[in-house]
Amino acid sequence: MWRLNKVRHKAGGHANSLEELRTKRREKERALRQARRDRQLVSKRLLRNEDEEQDTMEVTPGEQDVVTLFQKLHHGGTEKEAFLRPLSKALRNPSAQLTFIKLENSMHLLVGLLTGSDARCRLQAVRCLHELSHSTHTSVASACLPATPYLLTYLSGQSTKFTELCLYTLGNICPDSETVKERLLAQGIIPALAGCMQNHRHNLAVVEAAGFALFQLLQSKDAVQKVIPSVRSGLPSQLLSVLTPDPDFGLAPAIECAWCLHSLTSSSEDHRELLAQGALRQCGSLLVSLGGAVADGNTDQGVELLVCPLLRCVGNLLSSCPAETLHSQLGGVDLVAPLCELVVALIHTLPTLARETAWVLNNLTAHSTESCSALLTLNLVPRLLELLPFSQGINTMVLRVLANVAHKKKEFCIQLAELGLLSALTATLKMADQDIVTLSLEVLFMMIVSSPQVSEQFVSQGGLSVLEAIQYNSDGEVRRRATYLLEQHILREK
Repeated sequence: MWRLNKVRHKAGGHANSLEELRTKRREKERALRQARRDRQLVSKRLLRNEDEEQDTMEVTPGEQDVVTLFQKLHHGGTEKEAFLRPLSKALRNPSAQLTFIKLENSMHLLVGLLTGSDARCRLQAVRCLHELSHSTHTSVASACLPATPYLLTYLSGQSTKFTELCLYTLGNICPDSETVKERLLAQGIIPALAGCMQNHRHNLAVVEAAGFALFQLLQSKDAVQKVIPSVRSGLPSQLLSVLTPDPDFGLAPAIECAWCLHSLTSSSEDHRELLAQGALRQCGSLLVSLGGAVADGNTDQGVELLVCPLLRCVGNLLSSCPAETLHSQLGGVDLVAPLCELVVALIHTLPTLARETAWVLNNLTAHSTESCSALLTLNLVPRLLELLPFSQGINTMVLRVLANVAHKKKEFCIQLAELGLLSALTATLKMADQDIVTLSLEVLFMMIVSSPQVSEQFVSQGGLSVLEAIQYNSDGEVRRRATYLLEQHILREK
């Protein structure tokens, strides 16, 4: 998943106004949106105050600074906080990070300050650990292991800033080492995250950080065996409760939790528990709302970042939802028209997301005759036909949707012919993509066998010469299909 690599907060106090808070959150989400668009896969987050960001340009500490500060901390008295502040800044230097963890008793000293009675020292100590967790060297994550039991314990605390730092630190070190991940699981990180989300459910900054840490765990190779069973036992309902975005805070917490839900729905084909908790209805309802915003051109809030995991959740849930319970699971949410509008809205700006949307529509129509009927009665088929010239897998998915409709009823095939599908097929049958040609032949077969009138329409629209040309196709299977249609149906009827 594309992720923001820094999370910035004000150094102290509240924003001067609600609008200022919204502006800063939007700036953060704009950076996240750009990172994802640029396909910059960043697996770590850096939480810094604005005053610390300004200091970054002014301070360029080296390895010797770390050694000097460590010695002062080791022998210092009541002035430890004064040495911890510059140490956290010095630890932004990658070589200084390696130097620090190699110093004898350096982590022991840091853990001692983290667990001490001085709250200010505890905060600065966790800042040092947070800077270390952002290291690109995997050995640094392992060096942080002595601190993890205390970081987990502090997740039950009340300080927003401190809890956020603990969460992002834990999330940063998760992917670096199998040993670290195993130790965190053994120490109970998943129950700790669940408790943290429950205790801080009204504090969206903490919820966002907890979602990030959980997603890091869910991305591990053996997550299906070692992580997801524990997550399924209590966290889905909490993740679902965060999906509705807060207009004052922004989309980030919902985005993190939606990606976690996506990991859950991708891990298996059995989604009975998620369906029982109303996941399809809730994800579908929010998708309709956000899809409408995208279709209207409103992407200032970065809604497409939330649309992507929601699409995948809905598509995965639809694929496992029994057809007879689909209507009740959707709870009256009409997905057909909004999904068609979303495909059209995204086709030029985000074609990859447009393909995902068409995939969800495919899963929906594969299960539901009602959805296929809605495509016809709402006159949405012409809009889908306009998408067939587009590549990148979009036309393939659209053809699959039309194949689902044709497969349901012969009456649907006649309606599809009246809406222009036959002329569209004559165009797709000429495409260079063999998969498109093969799929077009399958759809054409269903159309032609539905009614003699459909076959006559296809011939009158120049389809005969198209099939005859396909008999010279380089793909043997394509040639056989075209020959069968010609000899067994079209020419015989003539």
